[in-house]
Amino acid sequence: MAVSNIIADKESTTDAAKASSGSSFYLALRILPAAQRDAMYQIYAFCRAVDDIADEGTLPRRERAAALDRWREDIDACYASAPKKSLVPLTRHIQSFHLSHDDFQAVIDGMAMDAAGDIVAPDEATLDLYCDRVASAVGRLSVRIFGMHEDAGRRLAHHLGRALQLTNILRDIDEDAAIGRVYLPRELLTREGISSDPASIVGDARLPRVCAVLAKRAKGHYAQSDAIMAASPRAQVRAPRIMSAAYRTVLDANLKRGFDLPRERVRTPRSRLLWIVARHLI
Repeated sequence: MAVSNIIADKESTTDAAKASSGSSFYLALRILPAAQRDAMYQIYAFCRAVDDIADEGTLPRRERAAALDRWREDIDACYASAPKKSLVPLTRHIQSFHLSHDDFQAVIDGMAMDAAGDIVAPDEATLDLYCDRVASAVGRLSVRIFGMHEDAGRRLAHHLGRALQLTNILRDIDEDAAIGRVYLPRELLTREGISSDPASIVGDARLPRVCAVLAKRAKGHYAQSDAIMAASPRAQVRAPRIMSAAYRTVLDANLKRGFDLPRERVRTPRSRLLWIVARHLI
């Protein structure tokens, strides 16, 4: 795929977000003040762009790596106050909200992990690093936009990012395996005697025990996130509360369905998402 001009001006960035208007992400952002909302749309566009590169299976891996390196250069240019035209809006928000250069680069590092080779049964440390880069780093950018205190914001990004990413991993087991990826940690698979071949993993009758451990871990991160948000000004955590509630609904639905075969993909009805948004606006 072409990677130039993936993040466009404000209007087309907003249109890209509207394309996901049924998502919990979009609904959570709709409640934000205009400046925060547009900043988050720019972050979303950046994340979507680099994620699309990492997942573009028709591109040779070296070309994906080169495309991600160009994004590194583009982000560097934003911080040097010399952005290309399409990244002027993002640069404006970088300056307004004092967004960290390291967090943008961490997101790219996470995508580079996928681009370099299909991740299959990573060890626990690698999985945690991956979650930090592709989820918690995005959270660190987001909490600055929400206006959270630095310490509370970083702790929330740590826990909620991992909770959401583990939920994604549990939701997408079969879809990921279909493209040769398995993000379940090697130690848990080995403990259950499960091989590291993607097809074998997803078809193994012992897989639900691995999923139960990850689900418990995700719930622990949700609980930590709840405590941090409960102690924070309500206006600063409305969007992350909505994201947390929406993703927890996904996790609970997967647990209710179970992880034995056959596993039908769980989808959250839009009415449920709207109810979650309404509840957190009261």
